[in-house]
Amino acid sequence: MALNCGIIGLTNTGKTTIFNCMSNTKAEISNYAFSATKSNKGMVNVPDPRLYKIDELIKSEKVIPATVEIVDVPGLAKGSSHGEGVGNKFLADIQQTDALIHVLRCFDDDDLPHIEGSIDPVRDLEITDFELQVRDLDLITRKIERLQKLARASGDAKVKKEIGILEVYRDHLENFGNARTAAVSEEDSYVIRDIQLLTAKPVIYVCNVDDASAIEGNDYSRAVQQKLDETGEKALVIAGELEAEIAELEEGDRVLFLEDAGLAEPGVNKLVRAAYGILNLQSFFTAGPKEVRAWTIRKGMKAPQAAGVIHSDLERGFIRAEVMKYDDFIALGTEQAVKEAGKFHVEGKNYVVEDGDIMHIRFNV
Repeated sequence: MALNCGIIGLTNTGKTTIFNCMSNTKAEISNYAFSATKSNKGMVNVPDPRLYKIDELIKSEKVIPATVEIVDVPGLAKGSSHGEGVGNKFLADIQQTDALIHVLRCFDDDDLPHIEGSIDPVRDLEITDFELQVRDLDLITRKIERLQKLARASGDAKVKKEIGILEVYRDHLENFGNARTAAVSEEDSYVIRDIQLLTAKPVIYVCNVDDASAIEGNDYSRAVQQKLDETGEKALVIAGELEAEIAELEEGDRVLFLEDAGLAEPGVNKLVRAAYGILNLQSFFTAGPKEVRAWTIRKGMKAPQAAGVIHSDLERGFIRAEVMKYDDFIALGTEQAVKEAGKFHVEGKNYVVEDGDIMHIRFNV
């Protein structure tokens, strides 16, 4: 299951710096607004120390972490929804993502001019939200008009109900609200799935701060969090330039660098885990002599569907799943010891896979 996150924000906020910290591909960084002409795409490994703990016991040929696709969308500007700056083309790129990472500039730098003339991340947040809301309002309005024509022709009660739900979204957007905070139940939210509203997507807010503010944040990041408190959302504090330096180091040197900076881990690790959290995702593992591997699934997924993430044949011909819990395997050391302790489980089609399960799929096609 591919996880796809779009990095958004105004131009010159440090989005591409953070993209380069995370991604296996590097994008060019410029001090000029709107210098990017296309979105950058890359893959990032999902940090999961459990993989390597399993491998210490199995000693497999290779370890393969789960991956996340990230898309660095060129910086937006006031008026993007009407074609200003990068315009609508890149709003369409955002539409294809599962979640958004909204980078807010929370640092001063005289050599990197801000498109609005001053540093004010709360204002920047509101500008970006507004541009996405305008795009969504257009999509909602068009769908309401289509359904109104259908309702007049058919009198279908279901269509009339859908119009009512859409009007709740429309009114919320007209009052500068994001679709994800509209007073609509999860059950009724199906009405907007086909139009992929930008403000319905889950968002991780990132306050990009200077190196000295990497641990505690600063007045800019605190202002952002105060704003987000209105909707119960949280912001991560990440020092983009510091993360860029960490990303360039060898693994052993990173530990020393992080200790010197007073950080327990790279901030981008927290960012990827946050993406997992807001998308309701978890990992299970397969382990053998050839590879130890992490697979991404949605929470609540049953064993056959989880097997299908590995290969469609495994879901189609699913017979059973042989399951060990990660903690049991690490504590006991071998599959045989897990069996002898009575902690090895054979599960059928209704088994709901849990985070950290080590599974072997039996199938027949």
